[in-house]
Amino acid sequence: MVGSGDTLALAHRLRALREEQWPDKVITQSDLADAFSADKRASVPLLSSWESRTHPKAPPLSRLAAYATFFATRRSVVRYPYRLLPLDELTPEEAQRREELLAELTELRAAAVRQDNGAVSEVDRPGRDDFWYFPDRNNITIVVAQLPKAMRDQMPYADPTKPDYVELYTYADLDALIELHGHIRALNPRSRVHFRTASGLAPDDYTSHLVLLGGVDWNVVTRELLDRVDLPVRQVTRHDESESGGFVVGEGSDQRVFAPKLGEHEVLQEDIAHFYRGPNPFNRKRTVTICNGMYGRGTLGAVRALTDERFRDRNAEYLRKTFGGLDAYSVLTRVTVVNGRVVTPDWNLPEFRLHEWPEGRR
Repeated sequence: MVGSGDTLALAHRLRALREEQWPDKVITQSDLADAFSADKRASVPLLSSWESRTHPKAPPLSRLAAYATFFATRRSVVRYPYRLLPLDELTPEEAQRREELLAELTELRAAAVRQDNGAVSEVDRPGRDDFWYFPDRNNITIVVAQLPKAMRDQMPYADPTKPDYVELYTYADLDALIELHGHIRALNPRSRVHFRTASGLAPDDYTSHLVLLGGVDWNVVTRELLDRVDLPVRQVTRHDESESGGFVVGEGSDQRVFAPKLGEHEVLQEDIAHFYRGPNPFNRKRTVTICNGMYGRGTLGAVRALTDERFRDRNAEYLRKTFGGLDAYSVLTRVTVVNGRVVTPDWNLPEFRLHEWPEGRR
């Protein structure tokens, strides 16, 4: 029996890497088998079974990792016999390419295994209706702010000159980033999902699907995007950490201010967050989504409204019913904090919805 379509797709991709990745280089199955044997013995019949045009076998994940490592860098073939470079010898660009290639091959393998086992294809699962699924499979860029230098200077792992430097410790809204990045990656395995600091965006990032975390105080991209969107909601900048700031709705005598609630000893009891989805002004075929709290826990609450497995479906359904057919909409939401922990807002309950735009949709 001829192999299934998904199994053949994986075999075709593996064969294409070997034959087409570097057209000026002839890479045989024997060459790859020798290179892969540095990690675990491989053979020509084994590689042939993975690339078969009729009855392909799905390689184990460890072998897909070897493919990803080998084809992530041309240095694999600078001299003969070809070799598999140790991971710690890869440059940051090569490591990024390896991660992307491994994600692609892993998804192809998962689809092949599902089809061979008679399972439902992942693209047909109800989860593909999730708010954070982007069916066009284009790039997705999550944008966060970098912590101010005064804060970074107080953290032992945020100094790049120190041996224990960890880049992520320099990021603001790190809990929201971790929550959202994993969720989006799981739902969009065939898209490239990046996260960047606002100051580290490349020109092409601006024209991808943008997801902005954090407010106008530190995230300059959030500030720039909100300046380009005609919204009746604006954020009052906190000039220092002693100020709580807030969101202002309306103008003149109709103006309303929604501010966080701080208890004794400045303990945060309730944050205010702004959620917005609309077309990307830098590329109208892509979207921009903003999850922006006055404090970090407000940003996390806006994210968890559409990632928390207990609330995401009902909140997404609320958005569909309320704003169905609209390209752009926003919700100003209350985010309750109990014992320092964020309670996910339920937008079906009026007490969590402070303002909606456009108004009068229900």
